[in-house]
Amino acid sequence: MTTRPSEQDVASLKGRTVPVQDILDLFRVRVRDHRTVHLISQALTDAGLTTLPDFAVCGLRSNVDVVPLASVPTQGTPADPDDEEEEEALPSHALPQRLLLGDIPSARRGLVSVGPGTPLAQATFLMKTEGVSQIPVTTGMAKVHGVVTWGSVARMYEAGKPPTLDNAMEKDSLPLADARQEFFSALPVIREHGYLLVRGDDGCLSGIVTAADITDRFEGAARPFFIVGEIESLLRRCLGAALDQEDIRAVQTNKKPEHRSGQVSDLMFGDYLKLLDGDQTKQSMAERADANWEALKWPNMPREQFIGRLKRVKDIRNRIAHFDEKPLPPEMLDELTTFAKVLRAFVP
Repeated sequence: MTTRPSEQDVASLKGRTVPVQDILDLFRVRVRDHRTVHLISQALTDAGLTTLPDFAVCGLRSNVDVVPLASVPTQGTPADPDDEEEEEALPSHALPQRLLLGDIPSARRGLVSVGPGTPLAQATFLMKTEGVSQIPVTTGMAKVHGVVTWGSVARMYEAGKPPTLDNAMEKDSLPLADARQEFFSALPVIREHGYLLVRGDDGCLSGIVTAADITDRFEGAARPFFIVGEIESLLRRCLGAALDQEDIRAVQTNKKPEHRSGQVSDLMFGDYLKLLDGDQTKQSMAERADANWEALKWPNMPREQFIGRLKRVKDIRNRIAHFDEKPLPPEMLDELTTFAKVLRAFVP
């Protein structure tokens, strides 16, 4: 649950260079969205602080400088409301590029364990009632003596050993990794053992990642990513064919002149809206959008409904770009799927 730390804790950041993740951890924030970014920004402002660069658009492991707000020069011209909205949207390169074990929810969710002197019957009872297939035997969650699995219990009985916790434990070459280890490098271990114990930053066990966790996580996360990727590819195809470079540069006003490429491949979802939305605040952009819409030659596409759907896709895309722990609600997945189908019918 998101919480606002004390003023002293926020003030203690002043003058420090910290990873963005540390700031989120201070506020117990896991996902950056409009609400949590506003909460953190307001707390920093109240303390007379800000970050350079902006914590809201950096990678989680990027470092930011926490500096006095008064030391940051103000802009000489008023901000464009449309540009302000785009500031909160994640650019395409902000999608997860490097996934760590700690980014998998079960790796930090905690886990059931027993002590070395626990009767085997109690350990297997916990496995049944908690619905787990592995239970580590630990001292204070820091020292791991072994792991009891249904397979190790079966092997104990096959060997004719007395049914004790010690005889039922797997003790050698335990699959154990740090939360900051790269996720994909750990996949062979999970494939071999069926699970991986994860240590947190304090050296204690923080969770366990199983093959089932991976399946569940990527079933819920990968599909929305692929659908959004298809939507963006279809949008770029139709916009790139209908518009010229000057049309594209007109929505790249938040970039330096030398970076206004005029290439549709450099646009973000907010830029697609600026290209097509006739109801945006800036009149000149709205007029350009009218001309751009005509250039698409989609006479049977209801523009207002299309723009409304595109705005929803942009919001959903920003949510999944944070690799949110909560799976995407079915209705949002349906929205993405429906919009992709609509575009397929109109884009050659």
